[in-house]
Amino acid sequence: MKKFIGFLLFLVFLSSSLIASNLRIEINELVKTTQKYKIIDVRNNQNYSTSHIKGSINFPASLTYHNLSINGKITEPNKMQSIIQSLGIDINDNIVIYDDGTFFDASRVFWALEVYGFKNVKLLNGGFDSWKQLNYETSHEQPKINKSNYIATIDNQKLATKFTTQIATRNNSQIIIDARDYKSYIGQESAARRFGHIPNAINISAYENLKRVDNISKLKSFDELTQIYKNLKRDKKIVIYCSVGKIASTNYFALRELGFNVANYDASWKEWGNDFNLPVVNLSKKD
Repeated sequence: MKKFIGFLLFLVFLSSSLIASNLRIEINELVKTTQKYKIIDVRNNQNYSTSHIKGSINFPASLTYHNLSINGKITEPNKMQSIIQSLGIDINDNIVIYDDGTFFDASRVFWALEVYGFKNVKLLNGGFDSWKQLNYETSHEQPKINKSNYIATIDNQKLATKFTTQIATRNNSQIIIDARDYKSYIGQESAARRFGHIPNAINISAYENLKRVDNISKLKSFDELTQIYKNLKRDKKIVIYCSVGKIASTNYFALRELGFNVANYDASWKEWGNDFNLPVVNLSKKD
């Protein structure tokens, strides 16, 4: 019986490892398999036009925001459908996303595509800076694109709103994670008019998911991420937020790799912290 239980635990661990390997791709793997993927460069158009991975298409992360000057709400369905169609991306495509290597923009687009129904999406570990450092092929030419027939659908399990986050603050079956830095969490700094954090939120900074290797940012390993999130219970829904749903997307990616049920609150603190009808916890009592 003990051997059987041990075998089941091994299978659980193995399946978790497979989840991790399925959501990121290393550069030495991508360079051998570029033809298998639609490669998306999420840097701004100027950087993309100067140099990019050969064959990649440009989907600036800024296009995932409805109005970034207000908050981080995701682009509405009709506009997102038009953007994705114009890029020639179909729902069943195998996709690899990269940015300059910070992962915040790449993770934001990763999350946005999952919200809009895409299932086969990976992040390039190391990003374009690492690709260039290894002297792999780049180009300034844009590939020919044929418009796709993509129809927008939303996976509401991956998108948290002000309303669902309010529910999460009073629901013991959910955990809220503040991905901002500690000073913002305790209320010493704020991107909104009020200071502090959403009630019952715990603080796990987005930067905890990354490490520096040869002056390049890389995602931490599966084992390292497991240690960071070891106190979270897998039977609970996770809601994450930051200031505008950007850096929190890195936590989203990490938790997705680990097999958690997670949603990103897109409007994040710039919505919650500016709504004086909503409660906040301010440990520094600055407001």
